[in-house]
Amino acid sequence: MTHLRTERTRARTLITACALAAAFLLPTAPGGASAATGAQPAAHHGGSGTPHGFASLAGGTTGGRGGEVVTVTDQAGLEKYAGAEEPYIIRVAGSIAVEPFGADIDVASDKTIVGAGDSGEIVHGELHLNPGTSNVIIRNLTIRDSYVEGDWDGKTTDFDAIQMDSADHVWIDHNRLTHMGDGLLDIRKDSQYVTVSYNHFDSHNKALGIGWTENVTTQITIDHNWFSGTKQRNPSADNCAYAHLYNNYLSAQVADGDPLWTYGNWARGATKMVIENSYYRDVQHPYQADATAELVQRGSILENTTGRTDAWGAAFEPRDFYPYTLDRAADVPKLVTRNAGPQRHIGAAPHRTHH
Repeated sequence: MTHLRTERTRARTLITACALAAAFLLPTAPGGASAATGAQPAAHHGGSGTPHGFASLAGGTTGGRGGEVVTVTDQAGLEKYAGAEEPYIIRVAGSIAVEPFGADIDVASDKTIVGAGDSGEIVHGELHLNPGTSNVIIRNLTIRDSYVEGDWDGKTTDFDAIQMDSADHVWIDHNRLTHMGDGLLDIRKDSQYVTVSYNHFDSHNKALGIGWTENVTTQITIDHNWFSGTKQRNPSADNCAYAHLYNNYLSAQVADGDPLWTYGNWARGATKMVIENSYYRDVQHPYQADATAELVQRGSILENTTGRTDAWGAAFEPRDFYPYTLDRAADVPKLVTRNAGPQRHIGAAPHRTHH
């Protein structure tokens, strides 16, 4: 009987572990590979919990896998676990107002920070990855409202929603980033192996900036994101070794009378950029490239757009690096507006709360 009880306990433990992984949609194997087959599934319609694209390469991105699952409801708890040396899976339950206004929450290596359902949010604060930070997943959060009234250009603050400096293996997925003080997402310096997928960037001037370095090292995948009510940097990619953009939706671009800095995608410096099957609606300068950059575009749809649509050079072939599945460009508006941003099923399992 003792042996039978032991086996039942082991079975229950295995079932619980599998349920936790499913509930949080965590990676099943390093590099986004299936433990059973070794294949790398493409993230399709936002249903995959496995990092894909460049974040799946060179060992993969697993975040806090293997660490304790904790739930936080206040700033002190979030700071404690996000900055810890050990791996953690950190569920953000409800709204956390950060003080002082615009302050950073430092995120250390080997962390998953995930909104519990679709109501987890960080208000007035920034998630910040310092140089050398590695293996971080940020999913299913709303990060909002550090905008300083009257500072449309973000010249007086550096209040981003998420900022990283020379970090590697980072997956930013299913977040809503809106109305911040400077950029929504700044991927700076020599960051590598980054994927940005199924996020909603809205109500902002400078959405997604990549670069601030003379080195041409960054590899980034940007797919199934919705840029609405933004003005520029959708993204701006400066000195990226490889920037792969596909199935993104740009709509309702802000027009404030400044046409030079109102644009969609921009390949700057020595960037090699590939854009595929995206949809541009009511956008000025949908995609453009410096003379020193290379930009390949195929399969995208332009609706009510004006200005530059640059394309020159060979850039690179993304499938030389990883497999992926393209949705039809015509399906992108409906698909992306339905699936971008926080989702109820991600991070929804209840767990012990830490303060």
